[in-house]
Amino acid sequence: MSTFEPGTDWSIHQITALTGTTSRTLRHYAAIGLLPPSRIASNGYRHYNQQALVRLQRILLLRELGLGLPEIASVLGRERSPAAALKAHVAWLRGEQDRLTRLIASVEKTIEAENEGEKIMAEDMFDGFDHTQYKDEVEQRWGKDAYARSDAWWQSMDATEQAAWKGRVASLGGDWITAFTDGVSPDSPVAQELARRHVQWLASIPGTPASTPGGDIRGYVVGLAETYVADPRFGANYGGTEGASFVRDALGVYAEREL
Repeated sequence: MSTFEPGTDWSIHQITALTGTTSRTLRHYAAIGLLPPSRIASNGYRHYNQQALVRLQRILLLRELGLGLPEIASVLGRERSPAAALKAHVAWLRGEQDRLTRLIASVEKTIEAENEGEKIMAEDMFDGFDHTQYKDEVEQRWGKDAYARSDAWWQSMDATEQAAWKGRVASLGGDWITAFTDGVSPDSPVAQELARRHVQWLASIPGTPASTPGGDIRGYVVGLAETYVADPRFGANYGGTEGASFVRDALGVYAEREL
């Protein structure tokens, strides 16, 4: 297994062997300014240091989400801490890991039932297949119409659009984690700009009070922010309870000032 020694770099051939990315792709990334090589040797070979490898990992992760290269460049351009962004991505991947585990289990139960001639439980067959896991919570908090509108909006997008939207959400989560790990105050300009982006994102989702004219935007934002802290499923997007508390406090300040 190859290891990376501090102060050294890897050739383009080593990188292609390690990642499966072609040299043509890496040269294209360099040509558009997305991933320039750390140095070019006298023989013309491109070399990449540890910082470049971390950036390449982020590029490949965002590609997995379905983002195009211009969107990836925009996401990376806003990142101040690759480690914080990766932490947010890990949280998203763990959520996907849990969903895939449930998918595997549901299919295995179907196979077992089919082989044994047993009755199939419908609720087991489709566990993990869709995005409706928060349906009851949404309907309880904001009504069936809110869920129906947001569901119709989500279903109207194709897989690429859905992946790109998830990527933008992951980017926002990464920026929140970066601000928290940098130790900025919830009422600082940095945190308040994130809060503005966050509210803008909420307002882009049909069916939410933030997108409804005359809706209780302030109550919605404050209440949702409390949910981030109370529910580990949401808090994971912001680095855990402490990060979610930071997001809640920043959104609270923004709501008091602007909503």
